[in-house]
Amino acid sequence: MKQIFQRSKDFVERRFTFLKLIFVLSVLIFVTFEVGRIFKEVDWTKVKYGLEAQSTLSIVSMLFLGIVAVSPMLIYDFSIVKFLPDKYSKWYIIRSGWITNTATNIAGFGGFLGAALRADFYHKNATKKQVVYALSKIALFLLAGLSIYCLVSLGLIYWLDLGDHLKRYWIWLVAGGAYFPILFLTTKIKSGDFFKDLTLKRELELVLGSLLEWGFAGTFFVFIGHELGIHTNIAAVYALYFTGSVLGIVSMVPGGLGSFDVFMMLGLLPFGVTTEQAVIWLLFFRLFYYIIPFGLGLAAFIHYAGGQVNQKLAGIPKVLLQKISHTLITLFMYASGILLLLEAAVPNWAYSNSVLARLYPYTFLFINQMTDIIFAFTLIGMARGIQAKVAKAYYPTLVILSIGIINTLWRVYTPSLALFLCLILIMVILSRKELYRKQLHYSIGKLLVDSSIFVVTFFLYAIVGIINSPSYVHHHQIPSVLLFPAQGIWLSGFIGLLLAAIVLLVIVTYLCSGKDPFETKTFDKQKVQQVIAEFGGNEVSHLAFLRDKELYFYEIDAKPVVFFMYRIKTDKLIIMGEPVGDPTYFQAAVKDFIQKADLYDYQLVFYEINERFTMMLHEFGFDFIKTGEEGLVKLSDFTLQGKKRRAQRALMNKFDREGYEFSFIEPPFTTEQMQELKAVSDSWLGKQVEKGFSLGFFDEEYLNEAPICIVTDQEQKIVAFASMMPMRENILSIDLMRHSKDAPSGIMDKIFISLFEYGKEHGYEYFDMGMAPLSNVGESRFSFIGERVARYIYEYGDRFYAFQGLRSYKNKYVTKWNSKYTAYRKRSSLVDAMILVTLTVNQKHTEDKPKKFALLPSFLQ
Repeated sequence: MKQIFQRSKDFVERRFTFLKLIFVLSVLIFVTFEVGRIFKEVDWTKVKYGLEAQSTLSIVSMLFLGIVAVSPMLIYDFSIVKFLPDKYSKWYIIRSGWITNTATNIAGFGGFLGAALRADFYHKNATKKQVVYALSKIALFLLAGLSIYCLVSLGLIYWLDLGDHLKRYWIWLVAGGAYFPILFLTTKIKSGDFFKDLTLKRELELVLGSLLEWGFAGTFFVFIGHELGIHTNIAAVYALYFTGSVLGIVSMVPGGLGSFDVFMMLGLLPFGVTTEQAVIWLLFFRLFYYIIPFGLGLAAFIHYAGGQVNQKLAGIPKVLLQKISHTLITLFMYASGILLLLEAAVPNWAYSNSVLARLYPYTFLFINQMTDIIFAFTLIGMARGIQAKVAKAYYPTLVILSIGIINTLWRVYTPSLALFLCLILIMVILSRKELYRKQLHYSIGKLLVDSSIFVVTFFLYAIVGIINSPSYVHHHQIPSVLLFPAQGIWLSGFIGLLLAAIVLLVIVTYLCSGKDPFETKTFDKQKVQQVIAEFGGNEVSHLAFLRDKELYFYEIDAKPVVFFMYRIKTDKLIIMGEPVGDPTYFQAAVKDFIQKADLYDYQLVFYEINERFTMMLHEFGFDFIKTGEEGLVKLSDFTLQGKKRRAQRALMNKFDREGYEFSFIEPPFTTEQMQELKAVSDSWLGKQVEKGFSLGFFDEEYLNEAPICIVTDQEQKIVAFASMMPMRENILSIDLMRHSKDAPSGIMDKIFISLFEYGKEHGYEYFDMGMAPLSNVGESRFSFIGERVARYIYEYGDRFYAFQGLRSYKNKYVTKWNSKYTAYRKRSSLVDAMILVTLTVNQKHTEDKPKKFALLPSFLQ
């Protein structure tokens, strides 16, 4: 007998999976036939009416309580972590537990899905054995609550005499009820590693969790019947529910799908519940207890899995999703705004156009012409903020889109439109991390786009209004596409257009407002002197003392080590030359400058920089264009001897004979000296206005920062002067060079040659002659298009600026030409950058900086 039992046991174990499959298939076949039979008898019209008859409050109540009914399952997850060594945050446990339990709800008890998910969520710093033990302990108690409810149901059936048809299921309730006592005794009798940390307190926690899970589920099932207006014996429904749950588990069908439902439909019939009512009851139960919670869990799992993938791929997927969402939401807002404007301005054409007619169902709908126009420009204004990644645009955009969505769905509701608009809101939320900037600054291109939309709309609307006026209609035939519904509607829209201009200005002002750290309006002379004294200057460092540029300092431990000089033009910071200071910090300083500028929606443009610094900027994502060459004279090679310098030698001898003398005067200068220098400068300027930025201008405070070389005539009157430009130790240069109109010809050569000889005597290696703009730019047919345009200006622009003459003059002395570049951000407009550089370089110097009006945004200053 023993052998027969052993053989039978071995046979079952070897073929357990196959036998289980046969059993489940048998159950499914039975359930399928039974469901088919029942559904043939169902009046689906009644089911439809029953589903539609539920109020909004009833649906919301079932939705809320369905989520509440699932929540006790989280107790299992809070219990699991107590068996494991690592600590997890409450939010992490809630999220992981919700994902696992709602998935298990659908997949059925005992599935590998729940175990696999929990093993993944809670494996940190735990061995495989610890994880398996923890999961197994939880799995043992999942049915503890149902087992206790089976015993309670058995008592209710016989004590309250709930019906003979329920008594037929006593064996299932007895079998289910026996599970918990056997489990409890086993955990107390058995010893070993598995049960050693399963204290009575933890057992009671698990039992309580199981009781709450099954109790909440049963109560929610009863609540749905009450909401449907089905009045029957509550105790009987509870008993029937727990009996059906046992049968659903025994059937091994995921979630008891079909087996539980068939049993409940048949079991509810004796209590006066029609098949149609039972179908509605079960549909709502499946929807709010299984499907919707699972959908929430699935969304949480996608977020979790996405986070894992994102982490493994160094954050690239998240950034990509944010950028795509940011781009799409910007396009949507601009497109919606333009569509609304077309609808308001030329409604007949807008609705008759097949392409536009297909797009209108996916935009917003408002009450009248005025609200359409105002909302359209509100969308466009906020779209600019979103496009510019301004953080202040996030919440107003959410509010504006929510208003548009609610109004649209209130007036015209379709599931597809609701889904589409919800996706729009999700994209706004996903793009939030992209919105990090503190301010908006308009570029020339952005200003042209946004202002064009308003100007074109204004004129189009005005023209349509004129064409539809009674006097014009009376004498002319109007194309049907330009017909307007009524003059009153047009006038309402026109008022809306004027109001929209105010709204748009307010939005842009709001986005552009805030303290701008780049508009300092102060000159920290002490810091400038400290940096130059410690690290030396360069070709442009002395220009800082002009005080016509803003300064950006890079500091280490509150000590300035590098500074940049710049001017603000729209959304660009035009930076003069290379940074000044310690070269070892140039890269860090540039990175810091770029990041801070980007935070305030500025782009950097570096003007007149050398090749080495240009290549460094290229690594930071800058493109570049050659804008000229800087000439250097090697002083050791300079001499007036020989045939080549015959003309210069003769010129210098002439000045010596006529009593012209070259000398230096040192600061601080006397009032008489400054007045004499000013007279020479005024004579040289004539009616011209001083320029600044890359050139010095006559400023007493600036001139007092360095020596000035002068040329005097035989009467000791100053006829020409040049302010010295302190640079590196081995390079000599000048900045402001002026001569009176009655000075003799060749006076500039006198100054240069005298400086060459002075520099040679005092150990200087080079004399810097300064820039020859657009020199040797774009000569190759393979040059950038921007450089070739610059070359065209160089060859044919002498009447505007003597480019060729300047190069030719300097070439008399220069022995070495170094290329100079303008660097600008890649993917930004070269035309935009060069226009702003030109405006900056040619900006006339005034004593006072222009004042800004508080109500106007920066792009209009």
